[in-house]
Amino acid sequence: MWTHEDLHARLRPPLIGMIHLPALPGAPAFAGDLGTVIEAAVADLAALAAGGITSVMMENFHDAPFWPDRVPPETVAAMAVVAAVLRREQPDMLLGINVLRNDAEAALAVAGAVGASFIRINVHTGAMVTDQGPLSGRAHLTLRRRRELGFDHVGILADVRVKHAAPLAVRELADEARDLRLRGRADALIVSGAATGSATDVAVLAELRTALPDSPLLVGSGVTVDNLDNYAAADGFIVGTSLKTAGRVDPEKVRALVAATGRGKDSV
Repeated sequence: MWTHEDLHARLRPPLIGMIHLPALPGAPAFAGDLGTVIEAAVADLAALAAGGITSVMMENFHDAPFWPDRVPPETVAAMAVVAAVLRREQPDMLLGINVLRNDAEAALAVAGAVGASFIRINVHTGAMVTDQGPLSGRAHLTLRRRRELGFDHVGILADVRVKHAAPLAVRELADEARDLRLRGRADALIVSGAATGSATDVAVLAELRTALPDSPLLVGSGVTVDNLDNYAAADGFIVGTSLKTAGRVDPEKVRALVAATGRGKDSV
C-alpha cells in the first residue's frame, strides 16, 4: 500500500485532473462518433498539461445511466482506445482509469493494457445504496485479479462513502475507512462531497486524518482556488468541475490551482 511519501512522489503537483469523457458507444447519449470523443479527451488532456498538471484520471462520466457493476464490452473497448491515445499524446503524464459505476475489473484491465498508474474504485469495500441500486465492494476479487495479471504496480484509489450514494448500514465513518485501508488494502482513500462538484466536508477529512494518520487521503470533489487552504490535511486533490469553462478544461484555471498548491512539478 502507498505511503504519504509514495503518493507525493507520484503527484507533482498534488493534483489529479479529471478527463470526463463524452458518452461512449452503447450509452444513451452517444453521438455516434468515437473520433469526437477522442478529440475532446485529447483537448482536455492538452489543457491540463498546459496548466501544469502531471496526473489525470479518465472516466466514462457521460455514460449515465450507469451500469451498476460490469459494463458491456463496447465500453471497455472504447475506454481502452481513448486511454491508449492519451498515453501516446502525453507519455510522461500519470494516467488513472475509473469505469463507472463500479467496474473495478474493467478499470484494472484498461490500466494494465495501456500502462496507466492507478484506478479509482467507487465502492471497494462495504455496501452503498446508489441511483444504480445497491453496490457491494469486491476488494477480495480485485486484489487477487491484480496479482494474477501482474498489475501490482497499478494503485487503487478507493472512495470512502462515495458521492451520489448512502451507506446500506450506518457504521462509524472511521471504522469504514479503517476497513477500506487495512482490510481492503486501498493505496489511497478519497473523501468527497455529496455530489459531483460539491464541497467536501472539512470535518470529515479531519476525522479520517485522525483515524488513519498513515494513509494517503485525497479530496475528491469541490476543490477550488478559493477553498484549497481548507483542505491542508489532504495529501492531494482530484479536480474536474472547477477547472472548466463552458464544459471544457480551461488552462488558466488549471494554472491558478497549480499555483495555489504551492508545489510545482519539481517540488516534493
